[in-house]
Amino acid sequence: MLKKSYSKAKPVCKVTFSLPVEAAKGGKEVRILGDFNDWSWEKGYKMKAGKAEFTTEVELASGKEYQFRYLIDNHIWENDWKADNYVPTSTGVYNSVLSLIEEKVAAKAETKTTAKAAPKKAAAPKKAAAPKKAAAPKAAAAKAATDKAAPAAKSEAKPAAKKTAAPKAAKKSGADDLTKIEGVGPKIAELLTKGGIATFADLASAKIDKLKGILEAAGKRYQMHDPSTWAQQAALAAKADWAKLEKLQGELKGGKR
Repeated sequence: MLKKSYSKAKPVCKVTFSLPVEAAKGGKEVRILGDFNDWSWEKGYKMKAGKAEFTTEVELASGKEYQFRYLIDNHIWENDWKADNYVPTSTGVYNSVLSLIEEKVAAKAETKTTAKAAPKKAAAPKKAAAPKKAAAPKAAAAKAATDKAAPAAKSEAKPAAKKTAAPKAAKKSGADDLTKIEGVGPKIAELLTKGGIATFADLASAKIDKLKGILEAAGKRYQMHDPSTWAQQAALAAKADWAKLEKLQGELKGGKR
């Protein structure tokens, strides 16, 4: 999990990294490796062990994106469960992404929106041009001329309704068997489908926080499932690359690394 605190005086951000104890799989020492320390165990940021999680705070330059992962006891890799994004690597695994760009851009956009909105409020008196409403009689006069056209408009509305129904049927017929993803059983597949994830492509592009949100909403029984590899598996399934998928699943245990 990531918590960010931007400095008002300098272009830096203090980032608090945290990893749940259960994600460490019994490991004793956890360090953060990434673009900011050359992916080196020796330079890795050490995390302090607590009862519920490992944590540490790091100051990084803002306005950038960083790829990183947690390394446990120098041999077990783990992603952040609520990273800003995940990107595939040439070795077939995914790295977590820490973005220190998006929030600053959003803040600037909000400032611009507020600045533009102020003049509109000041110009509100101009809206008192009620005489336009007084022109209603003209609309009434035009109504008689358009009454004859009304039946045609109604007849056009029926075919339009049929067209909008078609995509729903197509979506159902195009659903994939998500149980081919290791870690996804029939009930979880049903939950994902209800959450708008019905195909391998949907699952491959889904962010991990959305997947966790679906599991958490389903109750404690599903909260312990780890969806961190589902997108990677689904990406291979979407390409019908079954050989690589089988090889990957051979390295997993219950869908977990």
